[in-house]
Amino acid sequence: MIQVERLTKRYGGTTAISDVTFQVKKGEIVGFLGPNGAGKTTTMRILSGFISATEGRARVGGYDVFEEPLEVKRRIGYMPENPPLYQEFSVDAFLAFVGRIKGVESEYLNERLETVKRQCALEEVGDRLIRHLSKGFRQRVGLAQALIHDPDVLILDEPTVGLDPKQIIEVRELIKRLAGEHTIILSSHILPEVSMTCQRVVIINNGRVVAIDTPDNLKSTQAGGNLVRLEFRGEEDRVRQALQSMGHLKSIQPEATAGTGVGLRIEVEAGFDERAGIARAVIHSGADLLELKAAGPSLEEIFLKLTTEESGVEA
Repeated sequence: MIQVERLTKRYGGTTAISDVTFQVKKGEIVGFLGPNGAGKTTTMRILSGFISATEGRARVGGYDVFEEPLEVKRRIGYMPENPPLYQEFSVDAFLAFVGRIKGVESEYLNERLETVKRQCALEEVGDRLIRHLSKGFRQRVGLAQALIHDPDVLILDEPTVGLDPKQIIEVRELIKRLAGEHTIILSSHILPEVSMTCQRVVIINNGRVVAIDTPDNLKSTQAGGNLVRLEFRGEEDRVRQALQSMGHLKSIQPEATAGTGVGLRIEVEAGFDERAGIARAVIHSGADLLELKAAGPSLEEIFLKLTTEESGVEA
């Protein structure tokens, strides 16, 4: 559905993105991750036809973004980080206005209006002025305007920014419901949201793509060894001494726990399974073993590793 090949954008002597390449399959949700200034928004603006690229190619639904921009725009719904909403319009009036601009035929406009209001849970606020809506509802209106012409592709730039936890969950569930019917690219700084919402992740740093994979595969390939999460009740020093006498353990770090026990995160050399030995060491130290499980690094840990390594910064 989306093919991006070696996109580069320069502003004078500054390169915003360089050789950005990735693909998005039809019906897929792909998360676009990167620190501020990494090039996420620049890439999204190029794909939406808002700005041009210096070099490279991009196609949406088989249409070239630069040679056939109108055809591409017909197939894209774009929600920028701060949706440009007309504050003095009611929700219904604004969405109808946007629908007419985007070419929705008059006989279908009311049907599309009711559909996107239902999809975005806006039925109860259709006659309210946008300026009277909460931040959460304004974000939903921004998403509804991107959906009004029933596009094949949704490009969502930080769709949950500024929302409270309840609103984030609601928007996340809405985006997941839209998958399959729409191909979705979304950027976010909230890494757990990306992990729970997206099938694949594109990590960009300093204008370059540094990783593309599923969240699970990223956790597996970036681990560099096996991680074991341990929780026990007892003297931490004695448990550490027992563990340090074992072989094949690369590091032992403190780990927060949800309960009252002591938590440790243990990195084991690749190719070794030391869970049984770790359990024995804990018990022989006199501590009570509460939990022991194999685990990979979190998406946040992978993100920090990739972006700090790429920047030449030691973590």
